Amino acid sequence: MLNRELAKIFRNMAFYLEMEGVSFKPQAYEKAADVIESLSQDIENVYKSGGLKSLEELSGIGKNIAAHIEEYIKTGKIKNYSDFKKKIPVDIDELSQVEGLGPRKIKALYSELKIKNLIDLEKAAKLGKIRNLPQFGLKSEINILESLEFLKKSRGRFLLAEILPVADKIIDNLKNLKEIRRDVLEISFAGSLRRRKETIGDADILIAAANPAASRKIIGSFLKFPGIAKIWGKGETKISARMEDGFDIDIRILAQESFGAGLQYFTGSKEHNIVLRKAAIGKGLKLNEYGLFKGNKMIAGKTEKEIYQALGMDYIEPELRENSGEIEAALIGELPKLINNKDILGDLHIHSNWNGGENSIEELAKEAMGMGYQYIGISDHTKFLKIENGLDEKQLEKRNKEIDRLNSGFKIQDSGFRILRGCEANIMPDGSIDIKDSVLKKLDYAIAGIHHQMKMNENEVTERIIKAMKNKNVDIISHPTGRILKAREAYEIDFDKILEAAKKTGTILEINAYPSRLDLNDINIKKAKQMGVKMIINSDAHEKSQMRFIEYGVFQARRGWAEKKDIVNCWQIDKLKRFFK
Repeated sequence: MLNRELAKIFRNMAFYLEMEGVSFKPQAYEKAADVIESLSQDIENVYKSGGLKSLEELSGIGKNIAAHIEEYIKTGKIKNYSDFKKKIPVDIDELSQVEGLGPRKIKALYSELKIKNLIDLEKAAKLGKIRNLPQFGLKSEINILESLEFLKKSRGRFLLAEILPVADKIIDNLKNLKEIRRDVLEISFAGSLRRRKETIGDADILIAAANPAASRKIIGSFLKFPGIAKIWGKGETKISARMEDGFDIDIRILAQESFGAGLQYFTGSKEHNIVLRKAAIGKGLKLNEYGLFKGNKMIAGKTEKEIYQALGMDYIEPELRENSGEIEAALIGELPKLINNKDILGDLHIHSNWNGGENSIEELAKEAMGMGYQYIGISDHTKFLKIENGLDEKQLEKRNKEIDRLNSGFKIQDSGFRILRGCEANIMPDGSIDIKDSVLKKLDYAIAGIHHQMKMNENEVTERIIKAMKNKNVDIISHPTGRILKAREAYEIDFDKILEAAKKTGTILEINAYPSRLDLNDINIKKAKQMGVKMIINSDAHEKSQMRFIEYGVFQARRGWAEKKDIVNCWQIDKLKRFFK
């Protein structure tokens, strides 16, 4: 909990420093936030083990930031941060969600119009006050209003990656807490969290307990957990709470003989459960959260598998339970064999310190080997994206020599691991690529993506991407629909045309695993699979700990019915390289 609090504070401090136009320091605070957030242990325990010295030994933590951490551990606040908030009292978390509003613009809005939050922003935009400000204009004002409408739709939703780590920790505590360890017979996520939806409203946890006394002990123990902000309701077998992270959590306790039925009932979407209950009725049975019954006799309920089996179906994985054809497939034995994390052999969308990432290519390679990968691809941004220190042709060729040198070392060590030379080039508004073909041709593969001028009509964006796919040196289209969850809608594109072009040109579509992207979505993944268009799951990591984001891409691929054969980075390196254009 403390790690997340400090990471959030340091990111906000970086934001304030950017508002003030301070150089270099914002990046230092951002890096510190990433380091703290990715720590496997509590930052307070690091401090207790060796004071300031142990903090300074962490990568990316200097003396000043270590002192801030010590101050927060001792006092619960950081004076510099409090001073920033007094000087510019804006809600960074709210305003930074609005597309196009960076630190300088948020400061300008506060300085000129005293805008502190989304309510102030909407009021000013509707009154036409923003269009006359320097750096803005009528188009910016219209974009702000459109972005605010989008944010309203996603209000109350949390990214899967925001909730899952917290819920995981709660489950671990409930499973391993000494005083209730024997009382928790079974435990699992349920609801949209177990289906791994890309955004979550609240978290559901189901527990099988030995008896009513055990249920009371479990609920009593949960009440002592840190991070609970408010209790909405509490009974003998259920508790609902608001966590300090902002989301609600419901814990239900069931008898063990009904655990499978409860898990099935509280996991499936409403539509999935309706169809499943109708299937039960068709067999003269009744299905509810307590079990599957023939008359008054329970014939299944302890496990989910026995319920599906009793209904004449194969077991349906939680991610598929959306009533999108999974029940029909389960009845005839045609469910897909879904991809798993262990199937991923490499990650081809990783940014190194050559283009402003945090880690060297060697550090990224070592991290990949630690994850059990056989290969990685370094896909640094190219020259048009100056804000990301994009590489030009000469810089790319120089970076390639470093990759060749590292690969030579692996060869000498008789290691099968390989680093592939790639890039993430920019698709320009006319569909051309910002790096010469002569240089792209020398890479092992090239990714291309749209990173600017996204406000084009459907036909223009579609043709822009298709032209890029026709380039014989472009192998992969990154984050194909351009959406940012809770912040920006997808481009207006004709996805069916994109699929046709990808099939014709042999272009791979990316499932970008970065938690705020998860692009492609599950519907488009399933469409691509049905068309025979190959996909790749990439982390889009900008520092080594973000390579672990790959699991969110796997969750997304599973929701889209993807199998190993559909995902090219489940393939051995020789087969993969042959497939590239």
